[in-house]
Amino acid sequence: MKELMINNKLVIGMVHFPALPGSSSFNDDSNLSKILDSVLNDLESLQKGGIDAIMFGNEGDRPYSLQASNSTLAAMAYVIGLVKKNIKVPFGVNYLWDPYATVALGSVTNADFAREVFTGVYDSDMGLWQPNAAKALELRSNLNNKKLKLMFNVSAEFASPIGTRTTSEKAESAVFSSLADAICVSGVITGKAVNIKDLKETKEKVNDTPVFANTGVNVDNIEEIFKIADGCVIGSSLKYDGITWNNIDQERVKKFMEKVNNLRTN
Repeated sequence: MKELMINNKLVIGMVHFPALPGSSSFNDDSNLSKILDSVLNDLESLQKGGIDAIMFGNEGDRPYSLQASNSTLAAMAYVIGLVKKNIKVPFGVNYLWDPYATVALGSVTNADFAREVFTGVYDSDMGLWQPNAAKALELRSNLNNKKLKLMFNVSAEFASPIGTRTTSEKAESAVFSSLADAICVSGVITGKAVNIKDLKETKEKVNDTPVFANTGVNVDNIEEIFKIADGCVIGSSLKYDGITWNNIDQERVKKFMEKVNNLRTN
């Protein structure tokens, strides 16, 4: 991840897919055209606004599942393939909430990075959550795609960890035992800010590994976050009216990145 950073920081903007075929929320009667239009719109707005990198995520596929649907995964890969010629910055993928599917998606689309919950056990809205980091990394190796950097979300949204380890302890363990390329620290759900104390303690524990604030980043808290973290993943606050389900507002992206670039040069 370090090679993607600009002045030691990296901002990843989210391209949230509307609900895909196979999801109970899917309602596109135009054979994916509405989904494609939404993805292209957000991609263009993020890039014109000056974002460093983008990440595709199937945020609209609610209720979320711990195992990918063949149809949603295929549709997501298909749409990414259609828009690849428009991508001008590094990009990543995230299939919620299946690490194995995420690695597969990242590999077949030749992504630069992938984000998921790869380690730990959680009591979640989706049931008992038990990801398998070894299986995901084996797939990356079998697909001969060591280029794909894996961002480990160690404080899963919509879930409570089973056990007493702190976020920083889980991050240290993920780097040591599961070879995390980067660590993400999240708030309780999408759009909710990270706990700054957790973020700081995590960075202190894994100082040589990039640490990202993964949720709730905005123009008002980015200065505080950048004093600690190596980067951030940002979605909701760049949308029209700051609402997760709206499309990206290019003016919000420009305002945010102007502040980021000022912070990077001062």
